[in-house]
Amino acid sequence: MSTGSVLVTGGTGYIGSFTTLALLEAGYKVVVADNLYNSSAEALRRIELICGKKAEFAQLDVTDEAAFDRVFEAHPDIDSVIHFAALKAVGESGERPLDYYQVNVYGTICLLRSMVRHNVTNIVFSSSATVYGDATRFPDMIPIPEHCPLGPTNPYGNTKFAVETAITDVINAQRNNAIKAGNAAEAEKWNGALLRYFNPAGAHPSGIMGEDPQGVPYNLLPLLAQVATGKREKLLVFGDDYASHDGTAIRDYIHILDLADGHLKALNYLRAKNPGVRAWNLGTGKGSTVYEMIRAFSAAVGRDLPYTVAPRRAGDVLNLTANPTRANEELGWKAERTLEQACEDLWLWTENNPEGYRQQPPATLLEKLKQ
Repeated sequence: MSTGSVLVTGGTGYIGSFTTLALLEAGYKVVVADNLYNSSAEALRRIELICGKKAEFAQLDVTDEAAFDRVFEAHPDIDSVIHFAALKAVGESGERPLDYYQVNVYGTICLLRSMVRHNVTNIVFSSSATVYGDATRFPDMIPIPEHCPLGPTNPYGNTKFAVETAITDVINAQRNNAIKAGNAAEAEKWNGALLRYFNPAGAHPSGIMGEDPQGVPYNLLPLLAQVATGKREKLLVFGDDYASHDGTAIRDYIHILDLADGHLKALNYLRAKNPGVRAWNLGTGKGSTVYEMIRAFSAAVGRDLPYTVAPRRAGDVLNLTANPTRANEELGWKAERTLEQACEDLWLWTENNPEGYRQQPPATLLEKLKQ
């Protein structure tokens, strides 16, 4: 008997695959839906190697509403969705905004329509701290609490804000419609979690599962990893004139295993407490500058990694540090792992898997997994 049955969209991606692992380990049945645009189905095999359980897989595009219908018809036991599938690069969103609205916003509408048709009543949404925009524009909003006014500063953040709004409106409508029909018990079943988070980092401590971006990565740590392996000559630091102690931007880096656990805890909360729609920040509450991150990862690698300063990117802000108090108190969730652990785990993965999922994991690591 499974704990429950969940559809994970974007479940072969970085955060999606680690959340799939956490769900399987917690006893859920998992169906992963992904178009493999920026990920690999090999992630599912690594999950099975680690936990001995298998997720089912449906290759589909998030903008294909009929494909979601087919998944829900084939798996009528699914009562919840964790929704990751999206384009996710801030810089690219400024160059290709229509693609971001098509995939992120229209894709979510396709999913929500199908969920409503098939009475799939819980959704955990992978939102982003970018919905807050520049929180330093308000007094006393760093670290950022959930009640901080939203104000994204780039198209990617705008799409996340739009999806949060759409999910809120749909859940509230389903609840109100059920109450009008005299069915309060049905109303309670409709719930949404809006998880706003910051910078996921690290890899599985086994060294056989991690982030494997296709093409050019957009996030700091995967870029640093490419510098460490010689794939990239040096890191570009975008701006050293921010109002921080060393001039570089401040971000809240959270270990991927902690982040995946946050999604599991949020889903459990929806299913047990029926809160309606609720937003939670998932973060450590501790900000690190870009230079501090370079030093931390250089320490894990054992040598200084080269970098050069470039102009700021449009839409970037000074400080995105989470106030995770609400998640700590309501979900019973806390980021347990350190920045140093994230760097060490990332380096173990990168050093042993320079081609990511396009190579077999080293036999030595697989042997350790069996012990």
